[in-house]
Amino acid sequence: MKFPSFLLMALTLTLCLSTPHLAFSKEECEVSLFDGESLNGWTAENEAVAEVQNGELLLKAGDGWLRSDHTYGDFKLHVEWKALKADGYDAGIYLRASREGKPFPKRGYQINLKQGQEGTLIRVNGGKVSGLIKPGEWNTFDITASGKQATLNINGKQAYQVEGLEIPRGFVGIQVEVPLGGQFLFRNIRITELNHISLLDQNTLTHWEGAGQPAEACWELKNGVLTGLKKKGPWLRSAEEYGDFNLRLEYKVDEGANSGIYVRVPENGNHHRDNEKQPPAGFEVQILDDAAKKYAKLKPYQYCGSVYDIEGANPKVCKPAGHWNTLEINCDGQNITTTHNGMTIVRVTPEKNPLIKLRKTEGFLGLQNHGGGVTFRNLRIGPAIKGPLP
Repeated sequence: MKFPSFLLMALTLTLCLSTPHLAFSKEECEVSLFDGESLNGWTAENEAVAEVQNGELLLKAGDGWLRSDHTYGDFKLHVEWKALKADGYDAGIYLRASREGKPFPKRGYQINLKQGQEGTLIRVNGGKVSGLIKPGEWNTFDITASGKQATLNINGKQAYQVEGLEIPRGFVGIQVEVPLGGQFLFRNIRITELNHISLLDQNTLTHWEGAGQPAEACWELKNGVLTGLKKKGPWLRSAEEYGDFNLRLEYKVDEGANSGIYVRVPENGNHHRDNEKQPPAGFEVQILDDAAKKYAKLKPYQYCGSVYDIEGANPKVCKPAGHWNTLEINCDGQNITTTHNGMTIVRVTPEKNPLIKLRKTEGFLGLQNHGGGVTFRNLRIGPAIKGPLP
């Protein structure tokens, strides 16, 4: 049936207006998991010892594993590795792993780096490899986990594509088995989160605007790194509104700095509301130099990673001023979780924290300007993770 042109125009307009602005696109977001300078983004579990040498990650000693700060479901992982032991070397790469287990994860999947079995996907039938490894040299693994399917390319050639991933989400990790398996080097570790989109371009604030003033008054974006300058100026408001979501970012603060992430706020940025007579408000997740002496006597909900007014961070795991931190905010209805440097430190529920029921369930994101001294990078957003976080 052929529609008149004016009906097509009307239908198109209706669809555009009715399309939920909370939907996430299919864009991919690649993030470095190793900056070549620090172990930021990783937690050493059990007896694992690792360090950075000459821009490379060295598995130095112990039995255990390096665990990513975030969990991942569907992703692409790029890893370059080299065994330093000529014979009998052994390590591994974990996918969708649990935190529990000693010295290694109790649940999850492992891509083997054991000599003679490099690339084998343990616990999944068909994930076996032969003839693609370069002994004594750098090797490249490109791993894709999508639903129940796992794909591995080794040094640019496909090794396998198999079904059998039954665990939907978990940590990425690197097995450390130095006493028997020897030392390893890793570099260029990158992950593409298939369900997240970047909220920071390289040099243009496409996804943000200054609230009431030009953003340039106190913010500078350069090569994907956003800095709050020590000047008066606006907070940054997201170009879109969000309801349920998972927000991930890295930040660092100068000594004594104070900032925050506004969540689900109205256009005016209001993030305080104690009773139903007050105007609508979202909430704030605090960013702070916890170690500064002037903050020694704050209330528990005023420290870094806390949901301000509602729930204090426990434990407090903020790194010293000048160091990068990872932060994750997961909003699933009125269940709010913050994960800071790989530790879940806040779990807000309407039953435990009735004040959250007075806050909006949809609104703008915001980056607070509280005198500058804060820097952000790798800020990305995706669908909320449902269910309890580890």
